[in-house]
Amino acid sequence: MSTSDPDASASEAKTALVTGATGFIGRRLVPYLRARGWRVVALVRSVEAAKRQLEADGWVECDLCGPEPVGIPRGVDTVFHLAGKAHAILEVGEEEAAYRRLNTEATARLLEAAGRAGVRAFVYFSSVKAVADPRGLAGPADESWTREPGTAYGRSKLEAERIVLADAGVPHRVVLRPTLVYGPNPKGNLRKMADAVRRGRFPPLPETGNRRSAVHVDDVCRAALACAVCEAANGRVYIVADDRPFSTRMLFEWMSEAVGRPVPGWTLPLWVLRLLGRAGDVIGRVRGRRFVFDSQALDRLTESAWYSAERLKRDVGWQPSRTLRDSLRDMVREEAG
Repeated sequence: MSTSDPDASASEAKTALVTGATGFIGRRLVPYLRARGWRVVALVRSVEAAKRQLEADGWVECDLCGPEPVGIPRGVDTVFHLAGKAHAILEVGEEEAAYRRLNTEATARLLEAAGRAGVRAFVYFSSVKAVADPRGLAGPADESWTREPGTAYGRSKLEAERIVLADAGVPHRVVLRPTLVYGPNPKGNLRKMADAVRRGRFPPLPETGNRRSAVHVDDVCRAALACAVCEAANGRVYIVADDRPFSTRMLFEWMSEAVGRPVPGWTLPLWVLRLLGRAGDVIGRVRGRRFVFDSQALDRLTESAWYSAERLKRDVGWQPSRTLRDSLRDMVREEAG
Protein backbone atom coordinates (compact mmCIF):
# COMPACT_ATOMS: atom_id res chain seq x y z
CA MET A 1 0.00 0.00 0.00
CA SER A 2 1.27 3.47 -0.86
CA THR A 3 -0.29 6.91 -0.67
CA SER A 4 0.53 10.09 -2.52
CA ASP A 5 -1.14 12.24 0.17
CA PRO A 6 -0.73 10.69 3.62
CA ASP A 7 -1.96 13.69 5.58
CA ALA A 8 -5.63 14.05 4.67
CA SER A 9 -6.29 16.18 7.77
CA ALA A 10 -4.68 19.27 6.28
CA SER A 11 -7.98 20.52 4.91
CA GLU A 12 -10.81 21.78 7.08
CA ALA A 13 -13.31 20.18 4.70
CA LYS A 14 -14.49 16.66 5.41
CA THR A 15 -12.44 14.00 3.70
CA ALA A 16 -13.87 10.94 1.98
CA LEU A 17 -12.08 7.80 0.87
CA VAL A 18 -13.70 6.28 -2.22
CA THR A 19 -12.85 2.74 -3.32
CA GLY A 20 -13.72 1.67 -6.85
CA ALA A 21 -13.29 5.32 -7.83
CA THR A 22 -12.73 4.54 -11.52
CA GLY A 23 -15.86 2.41 -11.83
CA PHE A 24 -19.20 3.48 -13.28
CA ILE A 25 -20.54 4.93 -10.02
CA GLY A 26 -17.17 5.99 -8.63
CA ARG A 27 -16.38 8.23 -11.60
CA ARG A 28 -19.53 10.22 -10.80
CA LEU A 29 -19.29 10.07 -7.00
CA VAL A 30 -15.79 11.57 -6.78
CA PRO A 31 -16.61 14.83 -8.62
CA TYR A 32 -20.03 14.95 -6.92
CA LEU A 33 -18.40 15.00 -3.48
CA ARG A 34 -15.68 17.45 -4.50
CA ALA A 35 -18.27 19.85 -5.91
CA ARG A 36 -19.89 19.89 -2.46
CA GLY A 37 -16.76 20.81 -0.55
CA TRP A 38 -15.46 17.36 0.28
CA ARG A 39 -11.84 16.42 -0.08
CA VAL A 40 -11.69 13.06 -1.86
CA VAL A 41 -8.97 10.43 -1.60
CA ALA A 42 -9.34 7.67 -4.19
CA LEU A 43 -8.24 4.15 -3.26
CA VAL A 44 -7.27 2.36 -6.47
CA ARG A 45 -5.09 -0.54 -7.61
CA SER A 46 -3.04 1.69 -9.93
CA VAL A 47 -2.66 5.41 -9.28
CA GLU A 48 -1.02 5.96 -12.67
CA ALA A 49 -3.98 4.45 -14.54
CA ALA A 50 -6.58 6.13 -12.33
CA LYS A 51 -5.12 9.61 -12.81
CA ARG A 52 -5.88 9.31 -16.52
CA GLN A 53 -9.57 8.81 -15.73
CA LEU A 54 -10.46 11.26 -12.96
CA GLU A 55 -9.21 13.98 -10.63
CA ALA A 56 -8.96 13.50 -6.88
CA ASP A 57 -7.37 15.33 -3.95
CA GLY A 58 -5.30 12.36 -2.86
CA TRP A 59 -4.51 8.80 -3.87
CA VAL A 60 -4.02 5.49 -2.14
CA GLU A 61 -2.63 2.61 -4.19
CA CYS A 62 -3.81 -0.61 -2.62
CA ASP A 63 -5.05 -4.08 -3.48
CA LEU A 64 -7.76 -4.80 -0.92
CA CYS A 65 -7.11 -8.53 -1.38
CA GLY A 66 -3.32 -8.24 -1.44
CA PRO A 67 -0.79 -9.36 1.17
CA GLU A 68 -0.06 -5.85 2.45
CA PRO A 69 -2.26 -4.35 5.18
CA VAL A 70 -4.89 -1.85 4.12
CA GLY A 71 -3.98 1.66 5.20
CA ILE A 72 -6.33 4.64 5.38
CA PRO A 73 -4.84 8.17 5.54
CA ARG A 74 -5.27 10.27 8.65
CA GLY A 75 -8.28 12.56 8.72
CA VAL A 76 -10.66 10.48 6.60
CA ASP A 77 -14.19 11.05 7.88
CA THR A 78 -16.19 8.75 5.59
CA VAL A 79 -15.44 5.68 3.48
CA PHE A 80 -17.59 5.04 0.40
CA HIS A 81 -16.87 1.43 -0.52
CA LEU A 82 -17.65 0.66 -4.16
CA ALA A 83 -14.86 -1.72 -5.13
CA GLY A 84 -15.72 -5.36 -5.77
CA LYS A 85 -16.43 -8.02 -8.34
CA ALA A 86 -19.47 -7.12 -10.42
CA HIS A 87 -22.42 -9.40 -11.05
CA ALA A 88 -22.19 -11.60 -14.15
CA ILE A 89 -25.19 -13.32 -15.72
CA LEU A 90 -23.09 -16.32 -16.77
CA GLU A 91 -21.58 -17.36 -13.44
CA VAL A 92 -19.25 -20.35 -13.36
CA GLY A 93 -18.50 -22.56 -10.39
CA GLU A 94 -15.01 -21.28 -9.63
CA GLU A 95 -16.34 -17.72 -9.27
CA GLU A 96 -17.85 -18.47 -5.85
CA ALA A 97 -14.42 -18.13 -4.24
CA ALA A 98 -13.59 -15.02 -6.29
CA TYR A 99 -16.84 -13.29 -5.28
CA ARG A 100 -16.21 -14.07 -1.64
CA ARG A 101 -12.62 -12.85 -1.76
CA LEU A 102 -13.33 -9.61 -3.66
CA ASN A 103 -16.73 -8.70 -2.20
CA THR A 104 -16.79 -10.17 1.30
CA GLU A 105 -13.24 -10.53 2.54
CA ALA A 106 -12.07 -7.26 0.99
CA THR A 107 -14.94 -5.41 2.67
CA ALA A 108 -14.05 -6.92 6.03
CA ARG A 109 -10.39 -5.85 5.65
CA LEU A 110 -11.35 -2.31 4.63
CA LEU A 111 -13.83 -1.99 7.48
CA GLU A 112 -11.22 -3.14 9.99
CA ALA A 113 -8.77 -0.56 8.62
CA ALA A 114 -11.46 2.12 8.84
CA GLY A 115 -11.99 1.32 12.49
CA ARG A 116 -8.26 1.58 13.21
CA ALA A 117 -8.09 4.93 11.39
CA GLY A 118 -10.94 6.46 13.40
CA VAL A 119 -13.28 6.78 10.43
CA ARG A 120 -16.72 8.10 11.42
CA ALA A 121 -18.91 6.67 8.63
CA PHE A 122 -18.79 3.70 6.27
CA VAL A 123 -21.20 3.53 3.32
CA TYR A 124 -21.23 0.12 1.65
CA PHE A 125 -22.54 -0.19 -1.89
CA SER A 126 -24.25 -3.57 -2.03
CA SER A 127 -26.97 -4.58 -4.51
CA VAL A 128 -30.59 -5.69 -4.64
CA LYS A 129 -29.02 -9.02 -5.68
CA ALA A 130 -28.10 -9.50 -2.01
CA VAL A 131 -31.57 -11.03 -1.72
CA ALA A 132 -33.46 -13.29 -4.10
CA ASP A 133 -35.33 -11.70 -7.01
CA PRO A 134 -38.82 -10.64 -5.78
CA ARG A 135 -40.86 -12.85 -8.06
CA GLY A 136 -44.56 -13.31 -7.55
CA LEU A 137 -45.16 -10.20 -5.43
CA ALA A 138 -48.20 -8.06 -6.14
CA GLY A 139 -46.22 -4.84 -5.67
CA PRO A 140 -42.65 -3.64 -5.30
CA ALA A 141 -40.30 -5.34 -2.86
CA ASP A 142 -38.88 -3.32 0.01
CA GLU A 143 -36.23 -4.05 2.64
CA SER A 144 -38.55 -6.51 4.41
CA TRP A 145 -38.01 -8.92 1.48
CA THR A 146 -35.26 -11.13 2.93
CA ARG A 147 -35.29 -14.34 0.93
CA GLU A 148 -31.74 -15.69 0.60
CA PRO A 149 -30.02 -15.05 -2.74
CA GLY A 150 -29.46 -17.94 -5.12
CA THR A 151 -26.25 -16.69 -6.76
CA ALA A 152 -22.62 -16.60 -5.68
CA TYR A 153 -22.58 -12.85 -6.25
CA GLY A 154 -25.67 -12.32 -4.10
CA ARG A 155 -24.31 -14.46 -1.28
CA SER A 156 -21.03 -12.56 -1.26
CA LYS A 157 -22.82 -9.19 -1.06
CA LEU A 158 -25.22 -10.32 1.66
CA GLU A 159 -22.37 -11.66 3.79
CA ALA A 160 -20.51 -8.38 3.34
CA GLU A 161 -23.63 -6.46 4.40
CA ARG A 162 -23.84 -8.49 7.59
CA ILE A 163 -20.19 -7.82 8.38
CA VAL A 164 -20.67 -4.07 7.89
CA LEU A 165 -23.79 -3.84 10.03
CA ALA A 166 -22.34 -5.99 12.83
CA ASP A 167 -19.06 -4.10 13.14
CA ALA A 168 -18.81 -1.59 15.98
CA GLY A 169 -15.41 -0.16 15.03
CA VAL A 170 -16.97 2.53 12.83
CA PRO A 171 -19.79 4.47 14.54
CA HIS A 172 -21.96 5.16 11.47
CA ARG A 173 -22.55 2.31 8.99
CA VAL A 174 -25.01 2.22 6.09
CA VAL A 175 -25.74 -0.31 3.34
CA LEU A 176 -27.10 0.79 -0.04
CA ARG A 177 -28.79 -1.63 -2.43
CA PRO A 178 -29.02 0.08 -5.82
CA THR A 179 -31.20 -1.45 -8.50
CA LEU A 180 -30.05 -1.35 -12.15
CA VAL A 181 -27.91 1.80 -12.35
CA TYR A 182 -28.05 3.86 -15.54
CA GLY A 183 -26.38 7.03 -16.72
CA PRO A 184 -23.82 8.35 -19.21
CA ASN A 185 -21.74 5.63 -20.89
CA PRO A 186 -23.51 2.71 -19.22
CA LYS A 187 -21.85 -0.65 -18.70
CA GLY A 188 -23.09 -4.21 -18.43
CA ASN A 189 -26.40 -5.48 -19.73
CA LEU A 190 -27.89 -2.05 -20.44
CA ARG A 191 -25.01 -1.21 -22.74
CA LYS A 192 -25.25 -4.60 -24.47
CA MET A 193 -28.98 -4.13 -25.01
CA ALA A 194 -28.46 -0.62 -26.43
CA ASP A 195 -25.84 -1.94 -28.84
CA ALA A 196 -28.14 -4.78 -29.95
CA VAL A 197 -31.12 -2.47 -30.46
CA ARG A 198 -28.98 0.02 -32.40
CA ARG A 199 -27.88 -2.79 -34.75
CA GLY A 200 -31.38 -4.25 -35.07
CA ARG A 201 -30.31 -7.46 -33.36
CA PHE A 202 -32.50 -7.36 -30.27
CA PRO A 203 -35.64 -9.50 -30.61
CA PRO A 204 -38.96 -7.60 -30.41
CA LEU A 205 -40.13 -9.07 -27.12
CA PRO A 206 -43.83 -9.32 -26.33
CA GLU A 207 -45.38 -7.36 -23.48
CA THR A 208 -45.33 -9.74 -20.49
CA GLY A 209 -46.47 -7.20 -17.89
CA ASN A 210 -43.32 -7.60 -15.82
CA ARG A 211 -42.02 -4.65 -13.81
CA ARG A 212 -38.39 -3.70 -13.24
CA SER A 213 -36.68 -0.87 -11.37
CA ALA A 214 -33.64 1.28 -12.12
CA VAL A 215 -31.95 4.42 -10.80
CA HIS A 216 -29.75 7.14 -12.30
CA VAL A 217 -26.11 7.10 -11.20
CA ASP A 218 -26.33 10.72 -10.01
CA ASP A 219 -29.27 9.84 -7.78
CA VAL A 220 -27.18 7.01 -6.30
CA CYS A 221 -24.47 9.57 -5.48
CA ARG A 222 -27.04 11.82 -3.82
CA ALA A 223 -28.34 8.90 -1.77
CA ALA A 224 -24.84 7.93 -0.66
CA LEU A 225 -23.97 11.39 0.63
CA ALA A 226 -27.36 11.82 2.30
CA CYS A 227 -26.94 8.53 4.15
CA ALA A 228 -23.37 9.34 5.16
CA VAL A 229 -24.40 12.48 7.04
CA CYS A 230 -27.88 11.54 8.32
CA GLU A 231 -27.94 10.05 11.82
CA ALA A 232 -31.23 8.26 11.11
CA ALA A 233 -29.49 6.17 8.43
CA ASN A 234 -27.06 4.55 10.86
CA GLY A 235 -27.35 0.76 10.85
CA ARG A 236 -29.88 0.73 8.04
CA VAL A 237 -30.19 -0.97 4.66
CA TYR A 238 -31.65 1.09 1.82
CA ILE A 239 -32.93 0.15 -1.61
CA VAL A 240 -32.12 2.87 -4.17
CA ALA A 241 -34.59 3.04 -7.07
CA ASP A 242 -36.43 5.67 -9.07
CA ASP A 243 -40.21 6.01 -9.21
CA ARG A 244 -40.83 4.70 -12.74
CA PRO A 245 -40.93 0.89 -13.03
CA PHE A 246 -40.96 -0.49 -16.54
CA SER A 247 -41.45 -3.73 -18.43
CA THR A 248 -38.76 -5.17 -20.67
CA ARG A 249 -41.01 -4.43 -23.64
CA MET A 250 -41.30 -0.79 -22.56
CA LEU A 251 -37.52 -0.58 -22.28
CA PHE A 252 -37.15 -2.03 -25.78
CA GLU A 253 -39.53 0.59 -27.20
CA TRP A 254 -37.86 3.47 -25.31
CA MET A 255 -34.43 2.35 -26.43
CA SER A 256 -35.54 1.97 -30.05
CA GLU A 257 -36.86 5.52 -29.92
CA ALA A 258 -33.62 6.79 -28.34
CA VAL A 259 -31.37 5.24 -31.02
CA GLY A 260 -33.67 6.32 -33.83
CA ARG A 261 -34.87 2.90 -34.92
CA PRO A 262 -38.56 2.21 -35.65
CA VAL A 263 -40.25 -0.23 -33.30
CA PRO A 264 -41.12 -3.38 -35.28
CA GLY A 265 -44.82 -3.93 -35.91
CA TRP A 266 -44.55 -7.53 -34.75
CA THR A 267 -43.37 -9.35 -31.65
CA LEU A 268 -41.65 -12.66 -31.12
CA PRO A 269 -44.15 -14.92 -29.31
CA LEU A 270 -43.22 -15.99 -25.81
CA TRP A 271 -43.55 -19.67 -26.73
CA VAL A 272 -40.88 -19.22 -29.40
CA LEU A 273 -38.58 -17.59 -26.86
CA ARG A 274 -39.16 -20.48 -24.47
CA LEU A 275 -38.20 -22.97 -27.18
CA LEU A 276 -35.04 -20.99 -27.87
CA GLY A 277 -34.30 -20.91 -24.15
CA ARG A 278 -34.63 -24.69 -23.88
CA ALA A 279 -32.37 -25.08 -26.89
CA GLY A 280 -29.85 -22.90 -25.07
CA ASP A 281 -30.15 -25.16 -22.02
CA VAL A 282 -29.22 -28.17 -24.16
CA ILE A 283 -26.29 -26.34 -25.76
CA GLY A 284 -25.05 -25.36 -22.31
CA ARG A 285 -25.15 -28.93 -21.04
CA VAL A 286 -23.25 -30.16 -24.10
CA ARG A 287 -20.61 -27.41 -23.82
CA GLY A 288 -20.30 -27.74 -20.06
CA ARG A 289 -21.04 -24.05 -19.51
CA ARG A 290 -24.09 -21.82 -19.89
CA PHE A 291 -25.10 -20.61 -23.33
CA VAL A 292 -25.62 -16.86 -23.75
CA PHE A 293 -29.40 -17.33 -24.16
CA ASP A 294 -31.07 -20.06 -22.13
CA SER A 295 -34.13 -20.44 -19.91
CA GLN A 296 -32.48 -18.53 -17.08
CA ALA A 297 -31.62 -15.62 -19.38
CA LEU A 298 -35.22 -15.56 -20.62
CA ASP A 299 -36.46 -15.47 -17.04
CA ARG A 300 -34.31 -12.40 -16.37
CA LEU A 301 -35.82 -10.67 -19.39
CA THR A 302 -39.46 -11.47 -18.69
CA GLU A 303 -39.81 -11.66 -14.90
CA SER A 304 -40.14 -8.81 -12.45
CA ALA A 305 -37.47 -7.07 -10.36
CA TRP A 306 -39.54 -4.22 -8.93
CA TYR A 307 -38.38 -2.36 -5.82
CA SER A 308 -39.47 0.46 -3.54
CA ALA A 309 -37.18 3.18 -2.13
CA GLU A 310 -39.79 4.49 0.33
CA ARG A 311 -37.59 3.81 3.37
CA LEU A 312 -34.78 5.91 1.90
CA LYS A 313 -37.19 8.74 1.13
CA ARG A 314 -38.71 8.61 4.60
CA ASP A 315 -35.49 8.39 6.62
CA VAL A 316 -33.19 10.83 4.82
CA GLY A 317 -35.50 12.86 2.59
CA TRP A 318 -33.98 11.57 -0.64
CA GLN A 319 -36.00 11.82 -3.85
CA PRO A 320 -35.04 10.53 -7.31
CA SER A 321 -34.55 13.30 -9.87
CA ARG A 322 -34.37 11.24 -13.07
CA THR A 323 -36.16 8.38 -14.83
CA LEU A 324 -34.74 5.88 -17.27
CA ARG A 325 -36.98 6.94 -20.15
CA ASP A 326 -36.02 10.60 -19.79
CA SER A 327 -32.32 9.71 -19.65
CA LEU A 328 -32.04 7.17 -22.46
CA ARG A 329 -31.60 9.60 -25.33
CA ASP A 330 -28.67 11.37 -23.66
CA MET A 331 -27.18 8.01 -22.66
CA VAL A 332 -27.15 6.53 -26.15
CA ARG A 333 -25.99 9.82 -27.68
CA GLU A 334 -22.94 9.90 -25.42
CA GLU A 335 -22.31 6.20 -26.03
CA ALA A 336 -22.46 6.64 -29.81
CA GLY A 337 -20.23 9.71 -29.64
